[in-house]
Amino acid sequence: MPKHKRTHALKPLSSAIPSPTSQTPTLISLTLALSASLPGMVQAQQVAVADSEPAVQQVIVKAKVKQYPTEQSGSYTVRKSGSAIGLDLTLRETPQSVSVVTRAKMDDFQLDNVNQVLAGTTGVTVEKVESDRTYYTARGFDITNFQFDGVGAPLVFGNQNGDVDTAIYDRLEVVRGANGLLSSTGNPSATVNFVRKRPTDDFQASAGLSYGSWNTRRVDADISSPLNDAGTLAGRFVVAKQDGNSYLDRYQPSKNIFYGVIQANLTDDTLLTLGHSYQKNDSTGAMWGALPLYYSNGAPTNYGRDTSTSANWSYWNSEEQRTFLELKQRLNNDWEWKTTLTYNKLLTDGRLFYVYGTPDQATGTGLYSYPSLYSSDNKQTLLDSSMTGKYTLGGRQHDLTFGVNFSRSTLDDISHYGQGIGTPLTEDEAFNGNYPMPAFDASTDGSSYIDRRKSAYGATRLNLADDLKLLVGANYTNATSSGIDYGVNHKSDNSAVTPYAGLVYDLNQNISAYTSYTKIFNPQYQVDINNVTLNPLEGKSYELGLKGEFFARKLNASAAIFRVEQQNAAEQAGISTVTGQAYYRGIDAHSEGIEFDLSGQLTQGWQASLGYTAMTIKDQDGNNARTYVPKQLLRMATTYQIPQLQQLKIGASLNWQGETSYVQTPTVTTVQGSYALLNLMAHYDINKQVSVSLNLNNVTNKKYISSLYWSQAYYGPPMNGSVAVNWKY
Repeated sequence: MPKHKRTHALKPLSSAIPSPTSQTPTLISLTLALSASLPGMVQAQQVAVADSEPAVQQVIVKAKVKQYPTEQSGSYTVRKSGSAIGLDLTLRETPQSVSVVTRAKMDDFQLDNVNQVLAGTTGVTVEKVESDRTYYTARGFDITNFQFDGVGAPLVFGNQNGDVDTAIYDRLEVVRGANGLLSSTGNPSATVNFVRKRPTDDFQASAGLSYGSWNTRRVDADISSPLNDAGTLAGRFVVAKQDGNSYLDRYQPSKNIFYGVIQANLTDDTLLTLGHSYQKNDSTGAMWGALPLYYSNGAPTNYGRDTSTSANWSYWNSEEQRTFLELKQRLNNDWEWKTTLTYNKLLTDGRLFYVYGTPDQATGTGLYSYPSLYSSDNKQTLLDSSMTGKYTLGGRQHDLTFGVNFSRSTLDDISHYGQGIGTPLTEDEAFNGNYPMPAFDASTDGSSYIDRRKSAYGATRLNLADDLKLLVGANYTNATSSGIDYGVNHKSDNSAVTPYAGLVYDLNQNISAYTSYTKIFNPQYQVDINNVTLNPLEGKSYELGLKGEFFARKLNASAAIFRVEQQNAAEQAGISTVTGQAYYRGIDAHSEGIEFDLSGQLTQGWQASLGYTAMTIKDQDGNNARTYVPKQLLRMATTYQIPQLQQLKIGASLNWQGETSYVQTPTVTTVQGSYALLNLMAHYDINKQVSVSLNLNNVTNKKYISSLYWSQAYYGPPMNGSVAVNWKY
C-alpha cells in the first residue's frame, strides 16, 4: 500500500523538449547593447537620481551594524547581498545570478505568500502539487536550500507545507546555481534567503484591510519603535490574519501570523537580537493528491477548475514556529563576529482523502478510495557562528569570512490508514465530497529519525587589481542520520568538501564579466530494489556571465550561461511486489541554458523587473529529462507613477512558461501547453496616511494545470481580484 510520504519521491525523467540553446547569442548581445547605451543615459540622469535617493533606515545606528531594508526604498532591487558567499557584496560583485524580490514589489502586487513571490522570480517554478503542499525548482532541479537571514535551515521533506506568509519579510533573495559554501547540502538549483524585517530607529506603524474573491478577508498590522529614551532598545511586532473560501470545492484556508523581534545595543559595538515568528494554517477541505489526468482509453480528462478530491471531513493544518537569538560584535573597524542560535518547530496534522486510479470515460468508474489520518513533528536546532572582515596582503586590502555551523533535526510522523482503502468510486463519488469518514484503524506506519550536520567554511575575496577580484572558498560538512523511515533504516554517515571559486572583472564603470564554479552534495534516504539506501547525490554548477549596474546603482542587470550537473539523483524505478513501497535508482542528469535578469528603476517613478530563462535538461543517455519542468520562463513586472497625478501608480505583471509534459504510460503523455498569466494593479494615495489598492490576477481567465510534477494535478485559479485599504503613520 502507498504511504503518506509516497509523494516525496522524485519523478521519472523522460520525454522531449526542443533545445533553446540558439537563444544564447541573443541575450548576451542584448546585454552588450545595454552596456553600450546605458552609460550615456547614466551620465544624463546621475544628478537627478541622486537627488531622488530615498532614505533607507538602518537597524540601530549606535551599533553601527548596517542593514539594507527595502521597505522604505520603493525600489525593485537592492545594492548589496550576502546570500551567495556571506560577504556583503553588490549584485555586480557577486559571481552568481541573484534575484531579489523587495518589499515594494510584494506590496504593489499583493504577494502575500511565498508561492506568489517565487512564481514571479527569474528562473523559478512553483510546483503546486496539492492545495497545501508545494515544491520549487530552478535550473531544472528541486530547490532544497533555504536560509533565514543568511543562516541555512535543513529541509527534511524537500517540500513546503502550508501557505507561508510574507508579512514578516523585508525581501526574498534567490541565488541561482549551487551554493556550496553556505548551503553545503542540497540540490545545485538555487538558494532562497528569507530576510526578516527588523526594528527601525524611529516610530512607525501601518495597517491594512483587504477583501478579495471567494470572500477572502485579510487584516494586518506592523508596529516598530524604540523602547527606551536612549534608543538602545527597539522592538517590532507584525500580525496578520486571513480567512476565506476558495475556487476549489469545499476548500477553506485560513492563517494567523505573529512576529516579534527586539534589538538591544548592549554596547556601541554589540547588538543582540531576539525574535520569534508563529504561523498557523488551518485548511478545511484540503486535497491530498489531486485529479486523474487521463481516461483508461488514453484521452485527457477535462474537469471544471473547482473540482476537488477532498471529502467534507478533510482538513490539513500546519504550524510553524521559528525562534532566533543573534549576537553581532564589532571587533574593530574591519571585523565583525556574528553568532545565531535558532530553534524551529514545524507541526502538521491532517485528516485526508486520496483518490487513485484511472477512470473510464463512458461510465466514470475506475477510481478508488484511500483515507488517512496523518501527523508530523519536526524540530530543528541550529547554531551558526562566523567572522567577517578585511586584511591586507601585498599592499592591497582583501575580504575574508569563515565560520562553523551545527544542526540537529528530528522528525516523528505517523499515518493511521482508514478502513475502506480500495473502495471503488465513480467520478461523481470521488469529487462530490460525500465519501463517509471511516475509522482510521486499518493499520499504522511512520517515521522517527534524527539528522545531524556539522560544517566548517571559509572564503576570501582577493583584490588582485582594481578591476579584478578572485573569490575562493570551501566547505567541509559531515551529515549523519539514524532512525526508521516507514520501515526503512534511515542510518547514514557522509562527509564531503565542497569548493567554491569565482572571478569578477570590471570591463568599465558599469559592466563586469564573471565566472563561477561550485560543488554540492546531499545525503539521500531512498532505497534501491534491494532495500539498500542510495549513495549521496553530488552536484556541480558552472556559470559565465555579464553584470551591470546603472543609474547610481538603482538598476541591476545580468546575463548568464549556466550548466548544472547531478550525479546519482534518486529516480523512482518501480513498486516492490513484496512491500508495496517505491524503490529507486540513481541517475545522472544535467541542465544547461541561459538567463537574463533586470530589476530596479528605469526612470523616476518607473520600477521594473524582467527575467528570462531558456534551458535543456538531459539524462545520462542524452534523452530529454524532467519534462514537467518548463524549459523556457519569462517573468515581468512593472509599475509607473503617473507624473500628472502623483497619487496614482499603475502596473502589470506577466508570468509565462513553455510547454510541460508528464509521461503517464508508454502510450499516454499529459501535456500542458505554454501559457501566460497577466496581472494588473492600481494604487492611489488619498493622503499621506491612507491609500487604496486594486489588484486583478489572471485577467485573461486562462485555464491551466497548476503542475505536472506528479501523475495527478489540479487546475490553477481563474480570474480573481482584491481591493485593499492601507494606513501608515
